[in-house]
Amino acid sequence: MLDTPSSPLLSPDADSCGIGVLAVDDHDLIRLGLRALLGQRADVRLHEARTLQEALVLYRRGDIDLVLLDLHLPDAHGLTGLTTWLQQYPHARVVVLSGDSDPQMAQRALAQGAVAYLPKSGDLRCVMDHLAPGGSRGLPRDVADTLPPRADDPRSQLSPRQTQVLDWLLAGQANRDIAARLQISEGTVKNHVSALLLIFGVRSRSELISTQR
Repeated sequence: MLDTPSSPLLSPDADSCGIGVLAVDDHDLIRLGLRALLGQRADVRLHEARTLQEALVLYRRGDIDLVLLDLHLPDAHGLTGLTTWLQQYPHARVVVLSGDSDPQMAQRALAQGAVAYLPKSGDLRCVMDHLAPGGSRGLPRDVADTLPPRADDPRSQLSPRQTQVLDWLLAGQANRDIAARLQISEGTVKNHVSALLLIFGVRSRSELISTQR
């Protein structure tokens, strides 16, 4: 049985020099795999967190160079975690690690500012390519090859807040629940939903959800 301490984990040499990496994932096996992988590098100090809020607290210490961020955390769903992170730290280097291999989701993450999108079903050794500041960017080839030629994506027109609202809509959340999660009024949520209907050229909330899922 895996050891699952209740607080964020830090490597023993967390205060030493090297490349600071923060792995944010609530699945013990994923963190264990990253721990074994990154442990091969003597110059890497690994920090671990299970929730977005834990991770943000650790990141404020200022000694983290790369964030490995899962898209489905107890306190963040879809791209809301990435959006929140880059709103607070727009210059952070964030690599998305996701169980979702959907190329469209990957493209959205990159458009929002992630330096790379790595499906968990792929080879996690690709993480090593992103340790240096000038490391690889973008999608793994097997994901990129599935992207069709496309015109301008309406999602690229969305503000960070509109993206958050859309992600929660697609997760099946009601307006009042979205308002509570984002700490805004329900009327503001309704305004964002109306704007999303116009941007995507649909007439109803249900049509928006069916076309974007």
